[in-house]
Amino acid sequence: MKFPPDVKSWLSLSLIDGLGDESIRRLLVAFGSPSGIFSARPSALERIVKKNIVRSILRGAAEDKLTAALSWLEDPANSIITLADSDYPNLLLNIPDPPPLLYFKGQRKLLNAPALAVVGSRNATPQGLSNAESFSEAISNAGFCIISGMALGIDTAAHNGGLRGAAASIGVVGTGLDIVYPARNHVLAHRLAKDGGLISEFPLGMPAIGRNFPRRNRIISGMSQGCLVVEAALRSGSLITARQALEQGREVLAIPGSIHSPLSKGCHALIKQGAKLVENTQDILDELDYRSSKNNRRSDEKTDAVNSVEDAFLLKYFGHDITDVDTLCSRSGLTAEAVSAMLLTLELEGVVASLPGGYYQRI
Repeated sequence: MKFPPDVKSWLSLSLIDGLGDESIRRLLVAFGSPSGIFSARPSALERIVKKNIVRSILRGAAEDKLTAALSWLEDPANSIITLADSDYPNLLLNIPDPPPLLYFKGQRKLLNAPALAVVGSRNATPQGLSNAESFSEAISNAGFCIISGMALGIDTAAHNGGLRGAAASIGVVGTGLDIVYPARNHVLAHRLAKDGGLISEFPLGMPAIGRNFPRRNRIISGMSQGCLVVEAALRSGSLITARQALEQGREVLAIPGSIHSPLSKGCHALIKQGAKLVENTQDILDELDYRSSKNNRRSDEKTDAVNSVEDAFLLKYFGHDITDVDTLCSRSGLTAEAVSAMLLTLELEGVVASLPGGYYQRI
């Protein structure tokens, strides 16, 4: 397949060893385009970057990397998005360090759709997963694309909810787009590529390296009007995303939880620092200065359906914290055998979830 010259020059520039994003942006300001950079004299380049980088520019990108990227682009679902493209995400242009080039797979029309970032713990509670999925579906139905990081836990639930809604979802990944990480999200990745989007600033073949994920997080928040934290410990990547969202001038929102849960501590800390406390979908829409559409009634109907089983006898003894069989026996006056039987029924109905250590939680 023949590609426009600018595609090759943008890819070549992005794949030069040792040439970072900041240097690329400074070179683009000075020379206007990748082709202008490649045709510039070494002495002119040396006014912008160091001599060793100039030598790398003169050598160009490794041929195997460039060939692999061009081969990947032969799939019509795959594309690159550069700072020169009209559909480069507008909000991302306004962050301090926008990526010069992004790899994208999916529906490009979503790139500039209104968006909400939804992030949280990989080891989420059943209630947290339920909140992430139901809130994301409702916000998607209200017209906001759900953006998250493809991790297990809250991210996965948010993507699933967003895809069920009207505005879909985009996954921002910390690897090359030819790699699915984590591997357990293989099916989700294919759904996002078909009905939503996958995006990465990292070249093909880039494995999952720890330092890449904080960089990825600034894109999650940078593409969004606001960032909703569903569950997070005090030291977590989700709080890094929330801090980056704040620095980028985005709204930060958080769902509170039990005072006894370590996964609520991060959300409570954000709320103490001024994040919007979220109890329902309208709280999010109000903070984003957006009038709720009729479409989000689907989520309300789902909530009503769930609440219809709350007259089950044992549920009134749960409260909203995790609990165990002994505590339920003490509160209800029932035997352990009776409580265990009721718990099994409620778990099969999807109203209660069992947790490690013999604990249970209402969903």
